[in-house]
Amino acid sequence: MATETISACTGSDLLQPISEITNLPLDQVNFVVCQLCALLTAVWFRLYLHPSKTSPFVRHVVATLLGIYFALFCFGWYALHFLLQSGITYGIMILTGVEHMHKYCLVVALGYLSFCQITRVYVFDYGMYSADFTGPMMVITQKITSVAFEIHDGECVRMPSLLEYFSYNCNFMGILAGPTCSYNDYIAFIEGTPYRHRDLENKGKVNGKSRLNDPSPNTEVIRKLATCFISLLVFLSVCKVCPVERNVDDDFIATTPFYAQVVYLYLSMLTTRPKYYFVWTLADAINNAAGFGFNGYDSNGLPQWDLISNLRIMNIELATSFKVFLDNWNIQTAHWLKRVCYERCPYNPTAATFLLSAMWHGAYPGYYLTFLTGIVITLAARAVRHNVRPYFMGSPTLKFVYDVITWAATQIAICYTVIPFVLLSVGPSLKFYRSWYFCIHIGCILLAIALPVKPRHLRLKEQQPAVQPSLESTDSNSNQKQKAT
Repeated sequence: MATETISACTGSDLLQPISEITNLPLDQVNFVVCQLCALLTAVWFRLYLHPSKTSPFVRHVVATLLGIYFALFCFGWYALHFLLQSGITYGIMILTGVEHMHKYCLVVALGYLSFCQITRVYVFDYGMYSADFTGPMMVITQKITSVAFEIHDGECVRMPSLLEYFSYNCNFMGILAGPTCSYNDYIAFIEGTPYRHRDLENKGKVNGKSRLNDPSPNTEVIRKLATCFISLLVFLSVCKVCPVERNVDDDFIATTPFYAQVVYLYLSMLTTRPKYYFVWTLADAINNAAGFGFNGYDSNGLPQWDLISNLRIMNIELATSFKVFLDNWNIQTAHWLKRVCYERCPYNPTAATFLLSAMWHGAYPGYYLTFLTGIVITLAARAVRHNVRPYFMGSPTLKFVYDVITWAATQIAICYTVIPFVLLSVGPSLKFYRSWYFCIHIGCILLAIALPVKPRHLRLKEQQPAVQPSLESTDSNSNQKQKAT
């Protein structure tokens, strides 16, 4: 008798009829419906619970309770992990003090997350859930550590209250898909006092015209919803046409020329990205609809709503280097990794950051293969950029040739790196790399050895003398202006 593999759902079964009609897993249906409800709720939140109409206390309470409700609807009682993880780390912040809280919060929050991820993978069915409860915990882990580091670095005026802490971690706008954000930015949004734009009144005047300090996000929300619709349409249309698993199919490997395998690898991995575009852009639109995410005005006087945006699609698809791709993909996570690891690790910060990223993502072996490969490719890409790129900057034609070559190389390198992330298991991932004879691994190692780059701390030392005179000249200019006035 044929059996069907059904993805389990730990949340509500109220939408089971929709799941059966659409032939989509119930947990995915719950997630999308809750996000759409969050979008409508965000509009109501901005209009009727605006900071000018109600107190921060009410906004915190409503945002927290709605977030917990959406979490319970999607994940059932597993959502209690969100509260437990937040509660434990809040106690640590109170007990350990400013000097060490960031270290303890990072270890405990990441350890709790890893425990849940390992349990889900190796105790429950492997890969059973298509939308699991550890996803929101990943974002909560980022928020827990972010606020601890902000307090340690002196960027927070005071310790958050328990309500503020839970509101920051579990608000309805970001409980299901994030993105993470600065604690200061979130509190400024709740209280209606822009944190990063205290000089907003001066920046708000462009070409002699005064701009609104509280601009409407409607246009930006509509644009992002249109992007979501297109991304979802593309994903549902092409994801089954080019399955990633075909890259490790024996017949495909044996009968397909290598150049065709390269093209298919690119196309198959390309079809996986719209899913992330949909989820992250929708999450950004929800925050914007609530009034969160305003980032000042651009040079043309138009409001920017990219304070907590998580990706830049065109920059990703047209990236001409590994770094540019990573800088525009999962942006808030990249900022978090840079802050808690890369900028603080005295030795081998690149390797340490990739390792932390692998631990944060989960317990699937494919994640570790992806990030270990990413270390090698990052070092090789950095070496090529520092040693080869200057020779192509002499003319627009040479630069165009360089950009075309590096775009193709970057896209193939990204696909080669990320395929274990999609396949999850060690066996299929190594099978793919063997079919390619580990050629990119070997090539990148040789490039990193042949084209060495100075360590980061030496490059920073070289930059300091160049920066110092400019600072001195700035100070002298300002002093001259003060004397003149």
